Amino acid sequence: MRNPHTSGEKPAHLGHHGRVNPSAAIDIDAPLELVWGVMVDTTSYGEWNPFVVRAETAQPAAIDNPIVLHVRWANGRGTRSPERITTLDGPTTSPDGTTTARMSYVFEGWPARLGLVRGVRHQTLTQRPGGPTSYETVEEFSGPLVRLAGPGRVADGFRRHAEGLKARAEALAASPPAG
Repeated sequence: MRNPHTSGEKPAHLGHHGRVNPSAAIDIDAPLELVWGVMVDTTSYGEWNPFVVRAETAQPAAIDNPIVLHVRWANGRGTRSPERITTLDGPTTSPDGTTTARMSYVFEGWPARLGLVRGVRHQTLTQRPGGPTSYETVEEFSGPLVRLAGPGRVADGFRRHAEGLKARAEALAASPPAG
């Protein structure tokens, strides 16, 4: 069994009232601003993201924009997930020097329209002075058919997404500046 604290993986867990919240977390040795740039550059997802292999949205990404995520499951199968961007809080630094950023979007597919499965995904970055950038993501699923959304496979996808984000951002951070 994998240790979730060393693998960057957090398992899906059942919350209150049938809510299931797949999640993942990982530390990234790159500046938060660079990691944020990778996250919002949705046109490049196919180059590094093994879970969301394509994201269709207007550029630059903005609140209330529809976004269609092309997801690839671990078994190689894929699906399209229509979402809407609800939060796009770029990097801000607090008085104690901690920098944070957050992106969220809400699922808008037929199961959500029918009230059967609702989902909101949050992706949060936090960097304390001199430390790595911490990436955390969680999907807040709810509704009577939430188990059919496959929270376990979503958690696996989030883990793969986090690992891909880490690899991409750390490679960019290690690259000499262009010029």
